[in-house]
Amino acid sequence: MRAGLRVGIVGATGAVGQELMRILPSRGWSVAELRLMASPASAGRRLRFGDEELVVEAAEPQRLSGLDVIFFSAGASVSRELAPEAVRRGAVVIDNSSAFRMEPDVPLVVPEVNMQDARAHRGIVANPNCSTIIMAVALWPLHRAARIRRIVVSTYQAVSGAGARAMAELLAQVDAERRGEPYEPAILPYAAGARHYPIAFNVIPQVDRFDQGGYTKEEWKMVHETRKIFHEPELAVTATTVRVPVLRSHSESINVELARPVDVDEARALLREAPGVEVVDDPDRQLYPMPRDWSGRDTVAVGRIRADYSCPTALNLWVVGDQIRKGAALNAVQIAEGLFA
Repeated sequence: MRAGLRVGIVGATGAVGQELMRILPSRGWSVAELRLMASPASAGRRLRFGDEELVVEAAEPQRLSGLDVIFFSAGASVSRELAPEAVRRGAVVIDNSSAFRMEPDVPLVVPEVNMQDARAHRGIVANPNCSTIIMAVALWPLHRAARIRRIVVSTYQAVSGAGARAMAELLAQVDAERRGEPYEPAILPYAAGARHYPIAFNVIPQVDRFDQGGYTKEEWKMVHETRKIFHEPELAVTATTVRVPVLRSHSESINVELARPVDVDEARALLREAPGVEVVDDPDRQLYPMPRDWSGRDTVAVGRIRADYSCPTALNLWVVGDQIRKGAALNAVQIAEGLFA
């Protein structure tokens, strides 16, 4: 990494922003300046970065000048307003929101898959949706070797994907259940929704709002983003996204139909050699990835690799990844490393 980068984080007080602050020193970044920004309500807060304590400033256009790279993780509306301004003031923006992902001239990048796309940026590089990142890292080795024809994915998504309030609500609901007390859910499936459901001892088959064809926005993100990252605009992808009572790290059950048969041993070998992937797959010893084990890790774990006996060219996979780390903050940092190395 090039020494002495001037770095900004917009959304520094959120989960992804704070994860970025932990990742940068752990990966050997030499930061000449780190500027922390958030909403006016969070201005004045103090956050620790290494041995320093830094003051959070309000995210305003004038605070975006004089920086080399700015990580945005404050929501799509903030990104739409301030990211173009940051580019005009000379920074490269790596945006974790949905604001620019499907813009034709904005690269959508998972470094293990398509880092070359990032180098054609015009100031903004988009970070994909967390569930898409986790799936893309796991499937790219198979696609490169045997070309994927169809993906069927069901996700088991942690409540931290809906923010700190959703995590707090899960814990409060568990305590209320144990005491036999009533509680009123207020966050899931999404905070602005007309109806809310408990997540403790429950699963909710809705992540984000419903959209075209009865699919949620999260499900369509997995479809469209995977096609863009893989440069396969006609790739057949269908998704069902589900919220489960897990605090951190998403899991995904994936069925892939390939252009040629790939047996389990070949699939394991391809995945073991792939960057960013760890294979945890020993049925005899009951070894497979679980979100408790993969929280805080940089890699995506793949296990339960099986032939699909209903289709001679298909495989089943179980995939787990930390959606705050690899699914957001780490992926953004890796993009920056690829651009500034």
